[in-house]
Amino acid sequence: MFSMIESLGGAATMVKSHSLSIRPAIAGDVPLLNTMIHELATFERLEASITEETLLRDGFGPRPAFRALIAESQGASAGYALFFSSYNSFQGRSLFLEDIYVREPFRGKGIGKAMLARLAAIAQAENCLSILFHVLDWNANAINAYRALGATLLDEWKVFCLEGRSLEALAQLGNQETRP
Repeated sequence: MFSMIESLGGAATMVKSHSLSIRPAIAGDVPLLNTMIHELATFERLEASITEETLLRDGFGPRPAFRALIAESQGASAGYALFFSSYNSFQGRSLFLEDIYVREPFRGKGIGKAMLARLAAIAQAENCLSILFHVLDWNANAINAYRALGATLLDEWKVFCLEGRSLEALAQLGNQETRP
């Protein structure tokens, strides 16, 4: 589907007949990253409250909570992947792919696969044993694409989320002094 010009760890790749570069995001990419995150949220029928200030602090401050890759095709922003280090008590190191997004005009050209290939190269270089990610159950195209790459759907695992008032209430319990 695509052929590499340089090794997977290099900066340039070719996807079909389209020139593609995949590079690490820098602080100057925050406005673009914010825009694409909001585009992804719209595609996924969700709301994003993330701001440029939060992205700058959390991704490019003294203790980055995430890393990102930016895909560019023929000089235009084509997509991004946002990921962070994770640890599995059964396996060890892994990367968690929070988002992978390819903008509409660039879909079907192998850009998502090229970004996943770059992420796999990063995972191997960092001695990670896996890349974990979520996919919405209605996104059959993504599910089929991930299965075609050999990814396993972990049907038996359910994702929980503590947020809002539930998170606040539980945090209040955790902040109380424990008395025997």
